[in-house]
Amino acid sequence: MRLVVQGPAISMAHLSHIHGLVGGHTQFMQVAQHAYYLPVAEGEYLDVKAFCTSQQIDCAIVQDAHRLPEIGLCVMDMDSTLIAIECIDEIADMMNLKPQVAEITEAAMRGELDFAASLRKRVALLKGLPETALQRVIEERLTFNPGAQEWINTCKQHGIKTMVVSGGFTFFANYVKDTLGLDYAVSNTLEIVDGKLTGQVLGDIVDAQRKADELLNLREALGLDATQTIAIGDGANDLTMMSVAAVGVAYHAKPVVQQQAMYALNVVGLDGVANLLTI
Repeated sequence: MRLVVQGPAISMAHLSHIHGLVGGHTQFMQVAQHAYYLPVAEGEYLDVKAFCTSQQIDCAIVQDAHRLPEIGLCVMDMDSTLIAIECIDEIADMMNLKPQVAEITEAAMRGELDFAASLRKRVALLKGLPETALQRVIEERLTFNPGAQEWINTCKQHGIKTMVVSGGFTFFANYVKDTLGLDYAVSNTLEIVDGKLTGQVLGDIVDAQRKADELLNLREALGLDATQTIAIGDGANDLTMMSVAAVGVAYHAKPVVQQQAMYALNVVGLDGVANLLTI
């Protein structure tokens, strides 16, 4: 096992205090500018976790088997994970409906609403919106979360295939795939007739189970086994795919996701995933 601590606020004083809590004779080793690891015996280290939380430091007890060379596939959520927005909320803002739609989105991400039903309810509110509004969201509002490109570059360096699987929409998922250089993208398709949204979603909804199924299907197609997969997400509809992956990472996630995920990052960017898996 290894204790990985990271964050821009981390200092030598922090490392010294954490080392005192852990004990042992080995010292922290640096893996990135603001990231360090320390070999530790198996345990929960609740005092270490409490201290790190109070100091705005991400910490995790990482299994030795979880290393970049052992991973062959990384599957990621899109909205609020790879990108900093919820696309449907920003689309709704074009119709002055953002508060109503964002409230439903938030409840769905907390796991309080059925995702498929909530998505259809939100999309129905967008009926009549010009297709051009989707491009405006990309040009005016879509930004990538910190470290997204660095994490994808790391995956490429290690031969890890990457897929975004999203309960959002193909218009945005394909843009994210092409911009970051991902290998695959799966998401929902908005029905558009005569240049306007109809308020309908075509085909089956990409919900929690579909996300997990896409991970398993691609894993099989690539000839990988269960130990070679990682899933990253932030909402309740990501938990199922995270549970079927060998490594599940909650990225700046809802409390229910942080509680159930194997590892959680709340301070650093997506490049922090690489620090968890580097040794």
